[in-house]
Amino acid sequence: MRNVNRALDAIAEPWQPHRLASINDYDVKVVKLLGEFVWHTHPDTDELFMVRTGNLVIQLRDRDVHLGPDDVFVVPAGVEHCPRADEEVTALLFEPQGTVNTGDAGGERTQPLREL
Repeated sequence: MRNVNRALDAIAEPWQPHRLASINDYDVKVVKLLGEFVWHTHPDTDELFMVRTGNLVIQLRDRDVHLGPDDVFVVPAGVEHCPRADEEVTALLFEPQGTVNTGDAGGERTQPLREL
């Protein structure tokens, strides 16, 4: 058993996903977000964001999606997006195992999936 709040408390830096649990071929990740990420896509998979605390903007090329606590949004596979958090956000991500946080963009913001 894992506790979401304790898992989030263990995260030191934003944009570093940690595996909370796995189910079938999916990871449930906890993450802290702060600032603007990188524009990227996940060509082969959807990505689900569930905000726990704070306000997250998922920037899409044609609109912005504003999420608050307990809001859920799915970025469809292949859709370019850029998460932005003007203040710290805590969130859960649901993605297939092996999904890279920066998708097809790569670069210095690419992080390994950390274990709690």
